[in-house]
Amino acid sequence: MAWTPDAFATLDVLRRRPVIDLTAALPSSLAPRSVVNLGCGSGQLSRLLAARWPRADVLAVDHSRAMLRWAADTPSTVRYHHADLAVWRPHWPVDLAISAGGLHHLAGHDRLFPELLQSLGPGGVLAAALPRPQDQTAHRLLLETAADGPWADRLHDAWPAAPLTDGRRYGAQDYYDWLSPQAAAIDLWETEYFHAIDGDVPLLQWLHQPALAPVMDRLTGPELDGFLAAYRRRLEAAYPEHSSGNTLIPIKWLFVVARV
Repeated sequence: MAWTPDAFATLDVLRRRPVIDLTAALPSSLAPRSVVNLGCGSGQLSRLLAARWPRADVLAVDHSRAMLRWAADTPSTVRYHHADLAVWRPHWPVDLAISAGGLHHLAGHDRLFPELLQSLGPGGVLAAALPRPQDQTAHRLLLETAADGPWADRLHDAWPAAPLTDGRRYGAQDYYDWLSPQAAAIDLWETEYFHAIDGDVPLLQWLHQPALAPVMDRLTGPELDGFLAAYRRRLEAAYPEHSSGNTLIPIKWLFVVARV
């Protein structure tokens, strides 16, 4: 997989634009020898990073064994590691710590982000794209489906509540305040993407990772099929097909790029 504009076509469409925007914001002079992809999911971004910097050691970390098994099915030079991202930190100087959608569900960002910044070597970069699922109808429907069925006990607390500080959700000012004492430069922005989904593409296909990772970890066989069918029905009712044959879905992301 070469690092070309076409390489992004291999990414899940739901995450392609955020990944493009995040990687485009990396310093042009960055030539990392050590890269850590936090919350790697199925490993698509990790493999893109390994293609962009073939001499770099790329370590992809995720808490979901199901996602890591999926990622390892595609041959690459990427190393995969299972760990709880709430407590795991690199124990060596990292040139690039990057995450596209893998950290938003964790609590304690006031501790997590400064500690990740401290793990960087001189000139290192911390880059994170954080989806805001709590703003999305699809996420609310996911929680409702989990609570309404024979799988409710197994899916209880599968998706932690939105991380809060002083009773409110983390915002751009919080990340700036946490990182500015250590960072030489910080770039912050928020984007809302509107995805037009063709009527021939099931809505569920757009939302299969990482939101459904806890489901794949905890349910199997007919019960998993039942959950997905129930969730799909809710999605189709909430996002009706337009007369054009497409469905428009808004998704918000917050971006943080800091350099030491």
